[in-house]
Order: sequence, then C-alpha cells, then structure tokens
Amino acid sequence: MFDFLKSKREPPVLPAGTVRRRYQIFGRVQGVGFRYRAKYAAQSLNLTGWVQNETDGSVTMEVQGLPEQIDQIFPLILRGGYIQITDMRVREISADPWEKSFGILDYYC
Repeated sequence: MFDFLKSKREPPVLPAGTVRRRYQIFGRVQGVGFRYRAKYAAQSLNLTGWVQNETDGSVTMEVQGLPEQIDQIFPLILRGGYIQITDMRVREISADPWEKSFGILDYYC
C-alpha cells in the first residue's frame, strides 16, 4: 500500500580506511567547554560523530573518520587550557555511513 515509504537506498560509501571510535573521557571535562571544543575540532578535521556529558562527570564521544584525522582531535581539544584528561577508554565500533556531521547531544541524556 505505501511502497513509496520503503526506501531501497543504499548507504553512502565511506572512504577506504574510515573508522569510528567511542571514547569515555574522565577528568576536568565538564563545565570547561569540552563539548564545544570537540565540535569545533571535529568540524575542522572533517570528522563526524557526537559528544555528550554523562551524569558521572565524564564525557562520551564518538568520532568517525580516517585514523590520522581522529588522532589530531585531542591536541586541538586540549588547547583550551582548562580541560584536563586524567583517564580515557577507547574502543572501535562500526562506522555509520549515514552520518553527515558532528553534534553535541543533550546534557545528561
């Protein structure tokens, strides 16, 4: 009946070597502009993903792009001076071919 709603679009093809990493970041990372610096850094590096504050005081961030681009994001974030990372957990997850930008998710989702 509503066949036009059944999209048969193929997902966009990601550049070869694209990875997605999920970071859980601890330290002085809330109330110091971390999320906004992360968004600015990701956009300047043409990365996609998102960043979000957590109720335990940490920040979760997913970043997608080429590994050499992702490796540059933390030096850019840390230029802020007030941010202090004391611990970080990272794991690789599946890339999202539909994602087009980097965003800040709602506080304490």
